Amino acid sequence: MKKRELEGLVGRIRQTRRANAAESDAAAGLAPGALDQIDGLEQRVAHLERLLEGFQDSVYRESERHASMITELQLKVEPGAMSAALAEDARNRGL
Repeated sequence: MKKRELEGLVGRIRQTRRANAAESDAAAGLAPGALDQIDGLEQRVAHLERLLEGFQDSVYRESERHASMITELQLKVEPGAMSAALAEDARNRGL
């Protein structure tokens, strides 16, 4: 899920929760501190979502780094590149 999609989803969930909370507060006579607890939980969830996004970015960067390393190694072990490297090594050693 992309960052914008995730932010939009979280926004819609929060909007829906607030609307439902306002309706249920009036109907259920919710304790005054309950909304503060919900806001606190929403902040914690938002923090966890930011941490998760950072982790996903880190994993993506690491996978890209590994992919480039693998590509570089594959290019080095191609038959043409390998024979050229062996010939250069033989010339350098005087064989």
